[in-house]
Amino acid sequence: MLRDRRPIPDDAVELASRIAERIATDREITRVDQVVREFEISVRKLQRLFSEYVGVSPKWVIQRYRLHEAVERMAFASMIDWADMALDLGYADQAHLIRDFKKLVGQSPAEYARARS
Repeated sequence: MLRDRRPIPDDAVELASRIAERIATDREITRVDQVVREFEISVRKLQRLFSEYVGVSPKWVIQRYRLHEAVERMAFASMIDWADMALDLGYADQAHLIRDFKKLVGQSPAEYARARS
């Protein structure tokens, strides 16, 4: 009975899953245009795909994984060059990293690092 009700495989779900997995595992992905080039789809198609199957934008997903990476780096570093970290994570400058980090965590990266040490 359950086999008859099994959902039909959806290629879009598979694609969204592959893209999300790639973003999660490839720390070099810092911008949406990198994903667009790698998967050979338009920005708009990627946005629609994520909106429908992930529930958030691809930029949001990339940003969250990079902010998780920032937290991970803080856990293992005694001295942090915030400007270099911002650039490594795909931010235009340190101020943008601080703003996004504070929005997600509720503290600046420096405050977070001090509290954890």
